[in-house]
Amino acid sequence: MSLIKKLFSGRLPFILIVIVSFMLGYFSKDNVTFLQTASVSPTPAKTVDVTSVAEDVLPTEGYITAVSWGDTGTQLIKTGAIDLTKYRETFKNSEKELSEFTIFNAATPQKIRISEGNARFIVNTLWALGLVNKSIVLDEGPMKTVGKTANFASTGGWTLGVKDPMKLYSSATIVPLSPEEQQAVKRIAENVYRPCCGNHTAFPDCNHGMAALAFIELAVSQNISEQQIYKDLLALNSFWFPSTYVDMAVYFKQTQNTDWKTVDPKLALSRDYSSAGGTQRIAGLIQNSPGIQSKGGSCGA
Repeated sequence: MSLIKKLFSGRLPFILIVIVSFMLGYFSKDNVTFLQTASVSPTPAKTVDVTSVAEDVLPTEGYITAVSWGDTGTQLIKTGAIDLTKYRETFKNSEKELSEFTIFNAATPQKIRISEGNARFIVNTLWALGLVNKSIVLDEGPMKTVGKTANFASTGGWTLGVKDPMKLYSSATIVPLSPEEQQAVKRIAENVYRPCCGNHTAFPDCNHGMAALAFIELAVSQNISEQQIYKDLLALNSFWFPSTYVDMAVYFKQTQNTDWKTVDPKLALSRDYSSAGGTQRIAGLIQNSPGIQSKGGSCGA
C-alpha cells in the first residue's frame, strides 16, 4: 500500500499525517528552488569609510563638554590631591597639557575640553577629583565591599598627590552634592562602562572609572541634563580609548546604517557595548573591515 493510501486509511496517527503533508508541500519544486537561491546569495557587508567615521568619533578640534572646571583645580591643590611639582614633571614634555595648568591658579568658568593632545591631563585630573571628593559611591559601593580598597588601581595607583591615596580617599567636599544628587550620581554611574574591564563607574577601581565618576559629580552639581552627561562621557571615553570607539562607530554604521552622531550615548556606554566584553564582541564582528586597527582597552593613562 502506498504512503498516501496508508495516510488516508487511518493506519497512521493523525499527527504524522500533518507532518508528512507539510513536508510534501514545503519541499515542492518552488520551495527547493528558493532555498537553493537563498543559500548562494548572502547580503554583502556595508562598506564603511573608516577615516570619515574616525573624524566623527575623534574630531580634530576636540570636544567641549557642558561642564565647567570651576574651582576644581585650586581645590585639588589645596586638599593635597595633586602635588603641583610632581604634576609639572609628569606633563613637562607636553606643551598642550601644560597650558591646561591655568585651572590650578584660580576658579574658572572654562568648560572641560578634551582632545588627542590633552586626554592624559583630563583623565589624571578627573582621577584625582574622583578619588578625593566625598561620595556615597566610594563610601558605600563596591570599592568598600569588594576586596581591599587600598589595593585597587584607582587608589594604590595614584602617586601624584601630596598625601597617601587612602588619606585622600573620599575625604574632602570639593563638589558639594545633596543626598538626592548623590543618588543621581550613583544611578548614572551604574549605567556607564569602560572598555578596560567589566565594571561600571559605580565601581571605579581604575583611573578611567574614577575620572568618569568625578565628571558625573561635576555635571550633576551643575544641573546638566542626564542626556548631556551621557553624551559628554561618551566623548571622554572615546578620547581615552580611541580605537575602541572608532570600532564601535564602524559597527553601528556597518550593521545598522547609523551615523555615530545619532547613536544613543547611553546605549553606547552600556555593558553590552562599552564593557571589556562588549567591546571585544564588536571588534570581533568588524575585524575584517578595511582600515580597522582594533586594540584592547587599557587603563594606561
